[in-house]
Amino acid sequence: MKRISQAIVLSIASISAAHAQSAGQFVVNAGWLHMAPQDSSQPLTVSALGQSGSIPGSGASVGNSDTFALTARYFFTDHIALEGILGVPPKLQMSGTGSISQLGELGTARVLSPALQLQYHFGDPSSHFRPYIGAGAAYVWYRDIQLSQPVASGQMLYSPMLGKALEGPTSASLSSSVAPLVNAGLTYNINSHWSVGISLSYMWLSTRATLTTRSAVGTVTTTAKVKINPFISFLSIGYRF
Repeated sequence: MKRISQAIVLSIASISAAHAQSAGQFVVNAGWLHMAPQDSSQPLTVSALGQSGSIPGSGASVGNSDTFALTARYFFTDHIALEGILGVPPKLQMSGTGSISQLGELGTARVLSPALQLQYHFGDPSSHFRPYIGAGAAYVWYRDIQLSQPVASGQMLYSPMLGKALEGPTSASLSSSVAPLVNAGLTYNINSHWSVGISLSYMWLSTRATLTTRSAVGTVTTTAKVKINPFISFLSIGYRF
């Protein structure tokens, strides 16, 4: 009878270990990611005819966006894990503010931001609830930049003094950057393989927008530094290998 009891205890212990998020395990999560920029912008600076000047009161804002994302997490120990994050590139919408708010949408771009972060998971590996914190960085760049008609044609550069002299076909670029981030989240382990998770991250992200206009009087360059600094929420379902 004693041996049977010991066998039962050992069996229960092995089941608990199988349910644990512990050293050597690999977890993949998939779900919905929401980006909420806490944005601000410097005034637009126009460089033309050998001179530069800012457009008083001008600026740009970035709207919220949603996408599908995947994460892959590897546990080096029962508490320390490395996580990689990759999502379908969301579309960011940039709009004029202040003195250029009448332009409405300035353009859109797809943002790619693969990230790595190191995490510390609290609690026992066999716990159902496991909160965690993390920190890391993302490399961010942009593609598929599409300008609205007033910007693409240079109409935004019309002035009472020069008229349409500075207008012309316009292209755009957004500078890439390495963006630090911090993260906090909670995992609920349903069983030995499945879990659900929720997390919130903050990323220090900025970009320099550059518009290049080929006008009748030469190249006109318009620049602005935009701080995006988004809060990023992620709701997901996970599978543990």
